[in-house]
Order: sequence, then structure tokens, then C-alpha cells
Amino acid sequence: MNSSLLSFYPWIKALHVIAVISWMAGLLYLPRLFVYHCTAEPGSPQSETFKEMEGKLARLIMRPAMLATLAFGLAMIAIPGSPGYLLHAGGWLWLKLVLVAGLLAAHFAQMKWKADFAADRNQRPQRFYRIANEIPTLLMVGIVVCVVVKPF
Repeated sequence: MNSSLLSFYPWIKALHVIAVISWMAGLLYLPRLFVYHCTAEPGSPQSETFKEMEGKLARLIMRPAMLATLAFGLAMIAIPGSPGYLLHAGGWLWLKLVLVAGLLAAHFAQMKWKADFAADRNQRPQRFYRIANEIPTLLMVGIVVCVVVKPF
């Protein structure tokens, strides 16, 4: 069974990378939408358009991509003999998992902010969302370095 599961590893990894790219696209785009949404008058047609865009991005791209990222990532670390097998991986994997937890926190924070905009109760300025937009990028850089370089 070990070798049969291991034979699926490249496919699981490919699907994981595809899901990560999709999730990151959402994590990087949604705060940009918030920046522009800040300039729209609550209740205006422009604001309602932003609400629809934000909702569809979160529901149709970000949520499925996040769930697929987690599912395929967990599958990769659960396959005995795989490069990322949890019980034998180095410290790089543990740091990666901490950084992924940071991405999850960023995701759920963005969902809260989306809900605030949807209810016309955003109190944050554009600058807040411009800065928040950088957090997923920094986390992604750390994750890629951990996976590719495996520094420890």
C-alpha cells in the first residue's frame, strides 16, 4: 500500500500547487478590492458591485482553493516515504505549517473584512488594506523558501 500511495504523490503535489496558486490569487486580490471599495459610497451602485465581486471571489475561488490546498497538503504529509512525510520531515516542514497557519489567519481576517463591507460597516482606511495586502505575500515567500531550500 505504501508504494501505491507514493505513486500518486506527484499528482497530489501538482493539485496542491494548483490550489495554492488559486488561493494566493484570491488572498492577494481581495484586499486590492477592499482598497477600491473604501472609495465607494455605501449603498452606491459601485459599492454594490464591489460587494458582489468580493463575495464571488471568496465563495467561488478562495474557499474551494483553500480547502483543496489543505486537503492535498495534508495528503502529502500523510504519505509514508514521501519527501514531506510529517514524521520524518525536517524543521522546514514545521515552519512551513506555522506559516500556512498565518495564511489561514489572513484568509479568515479577509472574510471578516468582506462581511464588514457587505454590511456597510467598514471603518478601516485604504492604507490598512494596502498594508494587509502585503502579509500573504510575505508568508508565501517564507513558505516557498522552506519548501524549495529546506534550510533546516
